[in-house]
This record gives sequence, structure tokens and C-alpha cells, in this order.
Amino acid sequence: MYKSAKRGSSVYESLRRAIIEQALRPGVKLPEDSIGETFGVSRTIVRNALVRLDAEGLVDIQLNRGASVAEPTIEEAYDIFDMRNCLEREVMQRLCSMDPKPIVKALEAHLKEESASLGKDSTRSIRLAGEFHILLAELTGSRILANYVNEIVSRCSLILARFAQVHSAECGVEEHVEIIAAIAEQNAEAAIEKMGAHLHSVQNRALLNPEDSREENIVEILSRYRGIDKAN
Repeated sequence: MYKSAKRGSSVYESLRRAIIEQALRPGVKLPEDSIGETFGVSRTIVRNALVRLDAEGLVDIQLNRGASVAEPTIEEAYDIFDMRNCLEREVMQRLCSMDPKPIVKALEAHLKEESASLGKDSTRSIRLAGEFHILLAELTGSRILANYVNEIVSRCSLILARFAQVHSAECGVEEHVEIIAAIAEQNAEAAIEKMGAHLHSVQNRALLNPEDSREENIVEILSRYRGIDKAN
């Protein structure tokens, strides 16, 4: 039972990261048999992982049609960004009322990783940009707030994968620097303003792209994600 649960968690984490890093793009089919063969697990384990991702809005499961990476509509995109603004505004408010030293230390360590990935590893850069915002929420100490931000940031990755211009999905590292500076000064008004401007610029980059006709090889893509829970 424990071994099965561990395998299921590994498949879930691998699929989730592949979606967030935009290796698996919106609309890509997720056949249970191919995924099971890639990770060496049963279709039942794969199905459970897909159900979890469906609950998070990252996968769309349809009766008799199977699962695919979710394809947010433009209306959903605007709604998600509105909700994200509300959540991250609350994050800024809470962080600026706390001792800034440990917060800034953690954020600067993450920023160092972001900077190192720019121009070298686009998939890692995309993921780290989103994880910066998740880390902000985690540092508030509110598990509920962190869970909500985690889910909505992940769904924003899908929006950017579907609508953004090529290579425009990376959050601006310089904008992250400005947000950290405002938190260090415990200036809630400035932090909220910087975060709002940052999210507005991310949203503005979400412009419609021509349909990408490239054929996705899911086995080839997911083979790069085997064992990520062991490596991280």
C-alpha cells in the first residue's frame, strides 16, 4: 500500500511539473497506458494522479474521451488573474506585518536560483518564477493561503502556455527584486503596488498565439520527468 501510494505521488508530481513547466501544453492528450508504461505503474495509479490534477484545474477528464491538459478559456483567464490579484494582495499585507529578515533571506535565496536559470533553462525558469509567488504565500505561515496561491499560480502557468507570446511567460526577475525590497522595508502599500504592477505586466503578456501544430510525443516528454521526487 505504501509503495503504491509513493508511486502514485511520483506520477502526480511528474505530470504536474511537466504541465507547469509547459512541457505538456494545453490540449495535449494524456493516455493512461502511455503514462503507465513510461513510469512503470498501473493504469489505476495513473488514473488517480489524473483525478488529482483534474481537481486542481490542470487536467480535463471527459467521459469516453479520456484526459488531456486543461485548456482555459480567455474568460477564465481574466477571472483567474483577478482572483490571483486579491490573494497576492493579502500575501503582501501579511508579510509586511512580520519580521522581514527571515522572509527576505528565503526570497533572496530563491531569486538567486531564478537568476541562474535565465537564458539557460527555460522550463526551470518558468517553474521558478511561479514558485517565487508560492514561496511568498508559504512564508505568511498560512497553510490555507499557501494552498490557494499554489493552485492559482499553477493555473496561470496554463494560461500563459496557451495565450502568451513565445518566451514571454517568465516573470521579470527585476520585478521580483522590487517586491522583495518593499517587503524588507515593511512597506505594505509599496509591496501591494509592486505586486499589482508585476501581475498586470504578466497578464498583459498573455496575448493570443497562432495555433501550435507541433505533434507532442508524450512518452518522450515524460521520460525526462521520471524520478523528479528523488532529484528534488
